[in-house]
Amino acid sequence: MAEKKGAMIVIKKINVVAGGAHGGAWKVAFADFMTAMMAFFLVMWLLATQSEQTKKAISDYFSTPSVIEYEFNNFGAELTLEKLFLDLINEPLKVFQAFINPADRTPNVMAMGMKKVVQAHLLAQLGAVAQNVEVTPDTVTFEIPDIHLFKAGTTMPAPTFVATMDRVKGITTGLQDSDVKVTSVVYNDGVYQDDPRVARTVAEERLAVLELQIKGSFEHASVSIQGEALNRPDRRGRGENLAATGFVKIEIKQRQFREDGKPTRQLEGGTMSREELDKRFTERFVDDVVNKRRSRRRE
Repeated sequence: MAEKKGAMIVIKKINVVAGGAHGGAWKVAFADFMTAMMAFFLVMWLLATQSEQTKKAISDYFSTPSVIEYEFNNFGAELTLEKLFLDLINEPLKVFQAFINPADRTPNVMAMGMKKVVQAHLLAQLGAVAQNVEVTPDTVTFEIPDIHLFKAGTTMPAPTFVATMDRVKGITTGLQDSDVKVTSVVYNDGVYQDDPRVARTVAEERLAVLELQIKGSFEHASVSIQGEALNRPDRRGRGENLAATGFVKIEIKQRQFREDGKPTRQLEGGTMSREELDKRFTERFVDDVVNKRRSRRRE
């Protein structure tokens, strides 16, 4: 019995490992490769059957930065992240759409979520052309001196008329569920013989041109436009742009409800201070002047 207790027991296990060539792991990798190749050739075949216009649209979609990238480049990281946070709370689906939507689409100014973002967008779009910019939770207002649109005291378009209207259309084109009011103001002292009746006629004819231009830019039927023509004495003081014989005021007011009956979202947050806004407008004006001089030298 003692000898049995002290005996050593040895257990020998034999593991049979199949050769690498006979395993199945390579088949999974090969199947993935073949699936990718099949998808690749399918995409190539589909592209070959499309028109040049469709190919260009696909190319523009993938080569254009998303809305989020556009906002980072134009509004800065602080404003974009603050807006992104508010959008995630209020409209999470909109955030995901912003990541995939190309930035070349015209944005809806009243749906940007934050007052500061709207101010930054107006600055980027209008530059130093706009004056007296005001942003409230449901209204955006700005003025443009008439020298950027018409020759002094007349209804003749100024050389910068087309460029200025393109800037304005960049604000109005993408609007939805909003009402636009255009006010054409002409100073009595700025027309022939300082005649108030002539000033009123000039204001009305200018208004007709502006309404036609802006209304033609609307992409959505849920936007209305109305106008008002005014003439008044020139009561401007020192330091103002005395070269202008009037101005155009554009007011964009968001409606309380959308077409589908859901309430619209008002703009949130604070606005930029007057000093900060003036500083940014000045910087924008300087950049525009420098760019124009560079383009002239190249020509």
